[in-house]
Amino acid sequence: MRALYRGRVRVAVLVSGSGTILDAMLQRGVPVALVLSDRPCAGLEVAARNNVDAVLVDRRDFGGFGGDFDRRAYTVALTETLRAAEVDLVAMAGFGTVVDQPLHDAFAGRILNTHPALLPAFPGWHAVEAALAAGVKVTGCTVHLATLEMDAGPILAQETVPVRDDDTVATLHERIKTVERRLYPETVLKMLNELATTGDAGAKDDR
Repeated sequence: MRALYRGRVRVAVLVSGSGTILDAMLQRGVPVALVLSDRPCAGLEVAARNNVDAVLVDRRDFGGFGGDFDRRAYTVALTETLRAAEVDLVAMAGFGTVVDQPLHDAFAGRILNTHPALLPAFPGWHAVEAALAAGVKVTGCTVHLATLEMDAGPILAQETVPVRDDDTVATLHERIKTVERRLYPETVLKMLNELATTGDAGAKDDR
């Protein structure tokens, strides 16, 4: 059942991979105005199937994926693309590029992310592997506001996932993703309704 949302807040979803979280958001009725990717990926195809505007701001145009990558220039280009689309809220959904200060300045308190652990435990790229290595019995999913410091922003929602004795990284991560695909859209919709209610929409312009 699609969640109901009434409002004018425009959401951009940032993707780098399969687009399963994006698809979950669309199925729940999140009003996605723009999908943006840092590389060619299946998430752009999800956008196309759902008639959502999509744009590729390709890392390869800014030095690629090695030491020559110009993170700040890339972030400026990404930020300007989001501004041009008159986006109010940014939801990272498996976005594989760490962004620099300009995006956080433009959308302060308006960038959401999801993480496959119960933050502040196991931050970083390998949270599922770290949880298994630590031998914890419970891990989970966290939706939080993204800040310049990775996985350190205010927590908006969390849900636990038990760790089974026979879990692998793949099996545990898939169960976390199942929760993520429900919890993240719910949290986005809640924030959108709060923004619509208060009338506090629109990205800050510091240019």
